[in-house]
Parts: sequence; C-alpha cells; structure tokens
Amino acid sequence: MLELSVKTLLAYLLGALLGSLVLGRLRGIDIRRAGSGNAGATNALRTQGKLFALAVLVVDIGKGVLAVLYLPQASLPDVPLDPEISRAWLTLACGFAVIVGHVYPVWFGFRGGKGVATMVGVVGALDPRLLLPVLGSWFVVLVLTGYVGLASMLAGAALVGCVYLLEPGNAALLGFCAAIEIFVVFTHRGNIARMRAGKEHRVQRLWLFRSRTA
Repeated sequence: MLELSVKTLLAYLLGALLGSLVLGRLRGIDIRRAGSGNAGATNALRTQGKLFALAVLVVDIGKGVLAVLYLPQASLPDVPLDPEISRAWLTLACGFAVIVGHVYPVWFGFRGGKGVATMVGVVGALDPRLLLPVLGSWFVVLVLTGYVGLASMLAGAALVGCVYLLEPGNAALLGFCAAIEIFVVFTHRGNIARMRAGKEHRVQRLWLFRSRTA
C-alpha cells in the first residue's frame, strides 16, 4: 500500500502544476482573473493568445503522459515496488489522480482547470488508439455547436463507447473511462447551466452555423 499511496499522491501533485498558472506567474498574470476565470487552455487562448495556449496544452497534456508512463514503473527512494499491486491498477490510479490534481490543485487554492487536456494525455498514454475517436468527436461537436464544454463532455462519452467496443473484456479500463466521463461532466456543470440559460460562449470561428444564428 505504501507504493500505491506515494505514487498516487505524486501523480496528484504533478497534476496540480497547471500550465496556465505556472506560465502565468512567469508572465506576472493570474489567468483566473481574466476571461471566464478558468485555468485551462481555452481561457488561455481567449485571453493570452495562441502561443501561450499552446504552451499550456503541452504542459497539461505532458503531465498526463508522464503520470501514466513513468510513475507506475518508477523506482523511488525508500518506496519498494509492491508485487501485490497490479501495475495496470496502479497506472489507472495515477492517471485519475493527475486529472484530479489539475482540477483541484493544492498549489493554487484548489482552483484549477477542467482536466480535459490532462485527460487527453492520460488516454493517449494508456492506449493511443483511443485518441482518434476522442479528438474526432470533440472537433465534430465543436464545429456543429460551437460549445467547447459540450464537445469535451461528449468526447468523454465517446471514450467510454470506444473502450467498450475495442476492449470489451477490460473492466478496469472501462470503469476508469466511465469515472473520467462522470468527473468531466461534473467539472463542466457551470457550462451546462450556462448552455441551458443561453449564455454559454461559442467559438465563433469554428462554429459551422454561426452565419445563420449569430
């Protein structure tokens, strides 16, 4: 249990290093005081520009990859590898912890982002085959509706469906992806409320029907 506890905690702390907030401090800004107030790449793009948003994505996706590919196998001082712990389960635990850390970062008052970019890093590291349907569904929904939040939530649903079809006997991975989707929907509850009220921001440049209704 020592290995599980330590590595899950390290994954959480890694997730708590948000690209937008770390890079923002280097620039002398707090992105949570700009735009929508969210500490994710979307708000970074709206308020700080493309290069800053790209750097945020690299950091947030990269830490998801690192938590899945490196931490479960890492040899840590005074933390021996536990033969009774499944590497697969430990990998999933680290993957979920790094996403939670991004959403509730201890370093930044537990006010983080929505966890989508970090989820992409985790999913890609677990099984690169899942990236195409996840990113494809995200883009299609964004083009059809203009809503980034809705695209993110439906991309999570597509992830669950793809795992069910591609890995029908992998209950651990399916349960993990279902938990991610529930968590993503929870983090977007504010977006859901704004969409219902007709006040949610749309990405006009990518929204296919903007000329008809905007």
